[in-house]
Parts: sequence; structure tokens; C-alpha cells
Amino acid sequence: MKALVFEKPEQPIVVDVPVPKIKDTEVLVKTAAIGICHSDYELLAGRYIIPISYPVTPGHEWSGEIVEVGKAVKGYAVGDRVVGECVVRTPERLHHFGFSMDGADREYFAVEAAWLHKLPEGINNKTAALIEPFTCGFYALHRAGGTDASETVVVSGAGPIGLVTAAAAVGMGARVIVLDPIPHRRATANQLGAEAFDPTSGNAVETLRDMTDGRLADVVIECSGHDASLSSVFNYVREEGRVTMVGISIGRKIPVVLGDIQLKNITVRGSIGSPGVWPAAIRFIEKTGIDLSPIQTHDFPIGQAAQAFAFGKDPTKSIKITIMSS
Repeated sequence: MKALVFEKPEQPIVVDVPVPKIKDTEVLVKTAAIGICHSDYELLAGRYIIPISYPVTPGHEWSGEIVEVGKAVKGYAVGDRVVGECVVRTPERLHHFGFSMDGADREYFAVEAAWLHKLPEGINNKTAALIEPFTCGFYALHRAGGTDASETVVVSGAGPIGLVTAAAAVGMGARVIVLDPIPHRRATANQLGAEAFDPTSGNAVETLRDMTDGRLADVVIECSGHDASLSSVFNYVREEGRVTMVGISIGRKIPVVLGDIQLKNITVRGSIGSPGVWPAAIRFIEKTGIDLSPIQTHDFPIGQAAQAFAFGKDPTKSIKITIMSS
């Protein structure tokens, strides 16, 4: 079978490897679709938020079909379509699937059944590859206390995480305003039901005041991780509003007016991953029928996975690249 391997930093290669044998507690999954995440580029560059080693196969945003079931597995059968969580626990340690252990960028892979979730018929395989990032946006909104039609949610950053967060907030009924300087990302936000503008064109805070009759945002979700956004989010939120920080900015120091937290009585939370929300997020996508397909801008076959990573380095060309294995 074909598999994408990062042999060492900045060296992706597609190789032929044997189909893995499964353990009693595992299933064998035939991969359908795998999304490329910004974190995959961090891994390719030789850095990640937990220790990593090479060679490693990436791929933590995936969907697939079970083709073999271990003897001790209950609740799953051959033919079940599934997705799987990224942060997982083995007897030895906590792992990040596709980072500290091999992931899904291959035609078949063995995975613990305990890490899986079944897909409803209403979610196709390609959309299902967006469930992992969607759960992160869904979780970030829950960290902010949720939202509804009475509120305005500002999402700063219209990369894949920002866009799925916007889609989730739209699905919850909120008015959503997305801030991003890249035109095609703002256009995609519009397709998802959000408003959007370029925060680098003029005074972003005054633009938000004009759009909200002076109220500003009830909720701000920071999804970009860029310095300018991180230093501005407290300006976007109303008094007694809520801010959730999603964009990763590990190890950098950014000037922020922390006094605004007290002066405006803001609630600020961090958010990483999506613990405990996968079943609810899957039901949410199914029940709302939200269309996430505008986010998935380009497809590549598994045999061209290395080229897919090279193409995706330029954010002006694509949003979410999906590697299709079948």
C-alpha cells in the first residue's frame, strides 16, 4: 500500500509499505479522505507542541471504512464508516495520532477501536475528514459558554479552524463576523453564512462598532495565532463579553493590554483540542445539515501527497487540501 512518510524535517515521501496487522483491540481502516492541517506543517518543519521523532506518517483529520475487526472489539463491524480522535491514550502514554505515532496518510491503517466514532449516513466521507477540525471550533464555542441568535460572534482568522468555528456559530444561530486579510478566505466565510471584512484595511474596531450599532462582539474566538490578532481581540469584545483563544502561539511574547480584562469584565479562556465533544459535534453536523464543503478547496490522490503538502504552503492558493485515498 502507499503511505506518506516524513523521513525527517522537510522530507516528505510516498513509499510502498505492507498493510498492517491488527491487534485484538484494533480495527483495520481503509482510508477514504485525509485533511492537511497547519499542525502537519509544524510536524514537517521539525517542531510540534509535544515531543516527536522521525520517520512518522502524518494524518489526524481522516475518515475511512472498517475492513477488519479485532477479536476483542465490540460495537464495530466490517463496513462501518468511522472517524477517530487525535489525542489518544495508550497503556504507555498520551499520544497525538499522526504526530507522536503514525497517522492516517496511508491507504490502510490499524487503530484502536476505543478511539473511533461511527459516521451517520448523512455525512459523506470527504466532509467527515473535516470533523476533527470542526470539533475544535465546536469545543472553542462551548468554552465560551455557547452562543445563540441573540449574539454576535467575531472569529479572528479564516483559516480552516476559523472557518469551521464560524460555521458552527452560524449553525448555533448567532450572527457571525469573520476577520481575515485574504479575499478568498473572506469569500468562503460568506459562503458559510458569515459576514467578513479585512481587519488590516482601516480601523477594525470602528468597523465592528459600525456593524454592531456600537455594541461590539458578545463572543470573540481568536483562531489565527498571528500577533496582530492576538493583541487586538480584547478590543473587539463588548463589556462583560467572552474571549476564547484557539490560535496557537507557543513561546512568543506579544504586547497585550491586560487591564482591558478587568476594565471590561471580560471572561477569557484558552481552548486546545476537542475533549469530550466528538459525539455532540457529529450529531450537530448531521442535524443542522451545515455544508462545510466550501472549506475543502483542493483534492490530491494519496500518490501525490508530497506534492499536496508543497502546494498547500501558500495560503493564498488554498484553504483545506484533502488527500483522497479511495
